[in-house]
Amino acid sequence: MRSNFGEVITAMVTPMDSKGNVDYDSLEKLASYLAQNGSDSVLVCGTTGESPTLSCTEKIEILSSVKRAVNGEAKVIMGVGSNSTECTLKFIKVVEKEEPDGVLVVVPYYNKPSQAGMISHFSAIAEKTELPIIMYNIPSRTGVNMLPATVAELAKKFSNIVALKQSCPDMDMISELKLSCPNDFVVYSGDDSLTLPMMSLGVDGVISVASHLFGKEIKSMIRNFKTGEIFAARNMHLVLYPIFKKLFFAPNPVPVKELLAYKNFVQSPAVRLPLVMLTEKERTELLRVYNSIAL
Repeated sequence: MRSNFGEVITAMVTPMDSKGNVDYDSLEKLASYLAQNGSDSVLVCGTTGESPTLSCTEKIEILSSVKRAVNGEAKVIMGVGSNSTECTLKFIKVVEKEEPDGVLVVVPYYNKPSQAGMISHFSAIAEKTELPIIMYNIPSRTGVNMLPATVAELAKKFSNIVALKQSCPDMDMISELKLSCPNDFVVYSGDDSLTLPMMSLGVDGVISVASHLFGKEIKSMIRNFKTGEIFAARNMHLVLYPIFKKLFFAPNPVPVKELLAYKNFVQSPAVRLPLVMLTEKERTELLRVYNSIAL
């Protein structure tokens, strides 16, 4: 495998206080906990980390803080993508000084580039950095779908394009990706509820939100599947499925932040506008589902 990020990558929240400031104490405590509880790697400043509302200065400080907190117990991946190739390249050069283990680069959003445009975008980035790159395909947010043939062309051309986060509930695309990409190219599920189904088609692991709370259980599910304990893997999937879905009944990361505050992993469930916290009715329903998980 050209990726050494492991099987469970947690797309980490950015804890904030009630005034919307980054809570660095909670950030470091949470990062350390994740590294010791099932996460092979942590991804900072992705969508779950509320990257659209973070300043560049905050992003660099978050990366530095998380690297210090995990202290080599987990890899640290930095979200660097934007809808501007030039801005992405400039930011990567700043990020490189902090020496992350890799970067996550999303398909450009809003611009709606063609497949040729995506190839040019990722090629320009891969040519200008030696950092391992995970591409991120999430059509529901970007407005465009990066096709398997596009992924394969990039994976074959650039050895530092090491993986894909696939957040698209199309199983045929997984089959096409595995057929067309190099054998050492890694594909991660970008949806907790689809991890096990996608693994049956060759997906290697997950970039997860639920692993904030169930990292060891998700790791167990993946390991059981890979070692042939299919029924154990399926049973764990079914146990966790209700919370997999409930974590996305409101915009991510609002529900997971609520649960992290409930479990005292962070001091506050605060999010930045335009996101808002759950209503009391929504919170009650979320806690009901969480507390119903029998492990």
